[in-house]
Amino acid sequence: MAASVVVSTSVCYRPSLSSSVSYSNPISKRNLKQSWQCFSNLRRWNSKALIYPRKYVARTSIRESESESESESEKELGLVGEDSAAFELGEQKISSWIYFTAILGVVLYVLNVAWIDNSTGFGKAFVDAVSTLSDSHEVVMLILILIFASVHSGLASLRNTGEKLIGERPYRVLFAGISLPLAVTTVVYFINHRYDGLQLWQFQNAPGIHQLVWLSNFISFFLLYPSTFNLLEVAAVDKPKLHLWETGVIRITRHPQMVGQVIWCLAHTVWIGNSVAVAASIGLIAHHLFGVWNGDRRLAIRYGKDFELVKSRTSIVPFAAILDGRQKLPKDFYKEFIRVPYLTVTALTLGAYFAHPLMQAASFNLHW
Repeated sequence: MAASVVVSTSVCYRPSLSSSVSYSNPISKRNLKQSWQCFSNLRRWNSKALIYPRKYVARTSIRESESESESESEKELGLVGEDSAAFELGEQKISSWIYFTAILGVVLYVLNVAWIDNSTGFGKAFVDAVSTLSDSHEVVMLILILIFASVHSGLASLRNTGEKLIGERPYRVLFAGISLPLAVTTVVYFINHRYDGLQLWQFQNAPGIHQLVWLSNFISFFLLYPSTFNLLEVAAVDKPKLHLWETGVIRITRHPQMVGQVIWCLAHTVWIGNSVAVAASIGLIAHHLFGVWNGDRRLAIRYGKDFELVKSRTSIVPFAAILDGRQKLPKDFYKEFIRVPYLTVTALTLGAYFAHPLMQAASFNLHW
C-alpha cells in the first residue's frame, strides 16, 4: 500500500484523498506521513540537483575558459619591460637634481685635475705610454679602444657580483671613475689624429654629403644615449638598476646604442676618408657588437622569461621586428618620443654639433 502512495505522490503535488489508503488505519496514516516526508525531501534534493550542477558548469563554462585565454593573451601581448623615457615632472625632487648638479661638478673637477690637466693629471702619461707600443696612429687608436672596451665591458659583466659585494651606488662610482677617463682619452686621441692617416677617398666637396653626414650624426646621437632615460641613476643619485626597456626606440631596435655607433662610424668614415677613421670605426663597431651579445646575456640572467618575451618581439636590426609582424606598434606610438629625455638628447645633439670647434680646440691644446 505504501507503494501506491509513493506512486501517487510522484505524480501529484498532494496525494488524493480518494486514494485506496484508508485514513482510519493508523499504520496507513504513518505510511502516508513517511511518504509525504520522502516526497518533500525528494523535491528539495531535486531543487539542489538543479542548482549545484549549474554552479559547477558556471565554473567550467566556455565563457570563463575564453576569459582566461583572453587574460593570458593580454598578459602575453602586454608590456613586461619598462616604459622607456618615462618622465613625470610631479614625481621629481628638487633635492635630487641639486645633488645631481653637485655630483656632476665634482666629477668634472676631479676628472680635469686627475686626468685631463697635463700639469697634474695622468692622461698625457697614459697616452704617451700607449704610443710607445707603435708608431702607427691606427694601431694606437685600436689599442686605446681595446683598453676602454675591455674595462667597460668587463666591469659591466661583473656588475651583479660587484653590486652584491659593495652595493649599487659604490659600484656605479667605481665603474664611471675608471671608464670615463679612458673614454675621454680615446675621443681626444681620435680628434687630434683623425687626419693623420692614409687618405683613402675625399668626398667632402661632393654635393649633399655634408647634409647627409650631419643628418646621420643627428640620428646616431639620438640612438647613442639611452642612459639619459634616467640621468639620476647615471650619477648614482637614484639607485642604479639594469633596466629592461620595451617602448620608444626599443620597438625599433633592441640595441639603439649599437645602431647609433654604427651610423656615427659610417658617417665619420665617409666624411674623413682615411685609415685612422677606418681603424677607429672597426674598433668601436666591434666593441658594440660584443656589447649586443653581452647585454642580451646579462638581461637574460636578470629577467629570464620576461627578457625572452621582449626579445621575441623586438629586433637588433632596426625595424625588422615591425616589418615581420612581431612588433605591434600602438596607434599613439609617436607619443613615446614626445618626452623630456628625448627632447634633452635632441638639445644636447644640436649643442654638440655647434660645439665642435670648441671640442677640437680643447683637444689640440692637450697635445695627446
